[in-house]
Amino acid sequence: MFSITVRDHMMVAHSFRGEVFGPAQRLHGATFVVDATFRRPELDDDNIVVDIGLATTELGKVIGGFNYRNLDDEEQFHQINTSTEYLAKVIADRLVEAIHAGALGEGARGIREVVVTLHESHIAWASYERSV
Repeated sequence: MFSITVRDHMMVAHSFRGEVFGPAQRLHGATFVVDATFRRPELDDDNIVVDIGLATTELGKVIGGFNYRNLDDEEQFHQINTSTEYLAKVIADRLVEAIHAGALGEGARGIREVVVTLHESHIAWASYERSV
């Protein structure tokens, strides 16, 4: 399987519901380094997985909707704990939608898997992997 990964970052504010979250139940900020990995079994006609520039642009568009926002105020996250794991899934799902819409180019239709990893810090991160 071939793969490429592009990286960006986002800064959000949010809070959690539930005792398991301890002090994170209060409003707090988080800065995530976001990696998006695209995988396919064969390279396209140009011998690439996907155009890195297009992949970087689309990742930026997806996370740009969350950057510098309090996720607690966003209707799409009403009553949802926006955990690192959950946000990785949301981002992966939106990248797959972009692939299906052709936003990453026709060659990207050969991508079979997308993995999104959100790094909370240098010692903790979470990923979500899905098929296209």
